[in-house]
Amino acid sequence: MIKPLVAGNWKMNGLKAASSELTQLIQNCPDTESPESPDIMICPPATLVAGFAELAASSPVIIGAQDCHIHEKGAHTGDISAEMFADAGARAIIVGHSERRADHGESNELVKTKALAAHRSGLAAIVCIGETEDQRNAGKTLAVVEEQLTGSLPDEISDETVIVAYEPVWAIGTGRTPTVEDVAEVHGVLREQLINRFGAETGNAIRLLYGGSVKPENARELMSIANVDGALVGGASLKAGDLLGIVSAYSPG
Repeated sequence: MIKPLVAGNWKMNGLKAASSELTQLIQNCPDTESPESPDIMICPPATLVAGFAELAASSPVIIGAQDCHIHEKGAHTGDISAEMFADAGARAIIVGHSERRADHGESNELVKTKALAAHRSGLAAIVCIGETEDQRNAGKTLAVVEEQLTGSLPDEISDETVIVAYEPVWAIGTGRTPTVEDVAEVHGVLREQLINRFGAETGNAIRLLYGGSVKPENARELMSIANVDGALVGGASLKAGDLLGIVSAYSPG
């Protein structure tokens, strides 16, 4: 059984006052010790990582980061290395989010290098993949995600170092979601690809998250799909109550 993960990507949102949402999440966080209960992660903007990590240090909530530079240090004004995030208390880094791929022209090769940087610093990499609306309409969804997965993952990984997040670009922040059948098809193909490349033991252990307009109202249906091992949540993660509503998808009943 794969222990699920519900991760919140705050994107470029949140000032220090937003720590109240993290406090509320910590105070109402369900028991995460059982295999059926999801791990819970918040990935705030870089300015909040250290403070959030300190606040969450004695709680079950994990703190992650949203991006990193490929190098450990150097003349890279404005950039932040994976080692710096590890030093700040992060335990994972999102790499290859569609907004980074689109807004910053990040290639699969660069995403893979960033995943390696995360591994170098002892952090897990949440590697994002997903097709655009034009690609879906052209019937290229599976070809696109297979290419991204192949090009974005390092050759040596484990379930401790890599998490894969499938986020159809057209569903992010739009309120639209693919059908259950669509998500099941993509995640099934991704699982098969992981098994073929890394072997059954590793391929069956890597967590596959779904992201794209996940909210409390649709979480239970989405999280019950085969090979969906949790969620990467955007806007709905900014409020503790909404994220807890998604976490509750794993509660009995």
